[in-house]
Amino acid sequence: MSAEARAPHFVRSFERGLAVIRAFDAEHPALTLSEVARACELTRAAARRFLLTLADLGYVHTDGRHFRLTPRVLELGYSYLSSYTLPQIAEPHLEQLVAQVRESSSLCVLDGDDIVYVARVPTRRIMTASITVGTRFPAYVTSVGRVILAHLPEEDVRPRLAQAESKPLTARTITSPQVLRAELGRVRRQGYALVDQELEEGLRSLAVPVRDRDGEVIAAVNIAVHAGRNSVDSVRRDLLPHLLATVARIEADLRITNPAAAASPGTGTHRSSSSRRSAAPRP
Repeated sequence: MSAEARAPHFVRSFERGLAVIRAFDAEHPALTLSEVARACELTRAAARRFLLTLADLGYVHTDGRHFRLTPRVLELGYSYLSSYTLPQIAEPHLEQLVAQVRESSSLCVLDGDDIVYVARVPTRRIMTASITVGTRFPAYVTSVGRVILAHLPEEDVRPRLAQAESKPLTARTITSPQVLRAELGRVRRQGYALVDQELEEGLRSLAVPVRDRDGEVIAAVNIAVHAGRNSVDSVRRDLLPHLLATVARIEADLRITNPAAAASPGTGTHRSSSSRRSAAPRP
């Protein structure tokens, strides 16, 4: 940046400090004081102050003659990666999936007894009503909710299933906690959930869990289809392979990010115990 282009807030010393860090690279992993000064167009005295400050902070190590960056420098880049939330990571993969299967896809997390939509890519062939980011549904009656519930400890699942008895949403809704518990066991074994018109007549939904780099289920991705256009068998045969491949790509990206940033603030994950519910349009 030229001197003329610098804004009044510009801190020249900070720029020089960053230049000292950038002087080290694969071809120059170790540099002398003179080499740093020359690469950064600094006086030896200025280069020495920057290098010793970086050494005091733990970003540089010296043997008395040569200076090297320490692994702590990785924190500077990791701050960017760790701030990259799961919805941001997932969205381009959802877009690719929707382009392939021509059906809507969403990413959801668990918040108390509900699932919450935190990313969504609708198909151009939209169903009767829209679902947006922030929409909530009871977890027990959705494919994404069942995938996440299936991987919770039994003591966490029991109270969530108890509410099902009084809340059938369609004639097909499973309301028996015993039947639901058996269904969750099947979901856990097979690795996906398929909910057939239990949330709304005419809606079939297929979901697969999303795991962080420690193997913990933190979310789920679904594909929602119209029952009139897609049989249960065709959903499994034609859509499940695409959904599994998409989630595998999301998980691969997650492995290089901070798992603590998986859910954006306020959305919650299965670690959350709150139970806030608001009215939301149905698909």
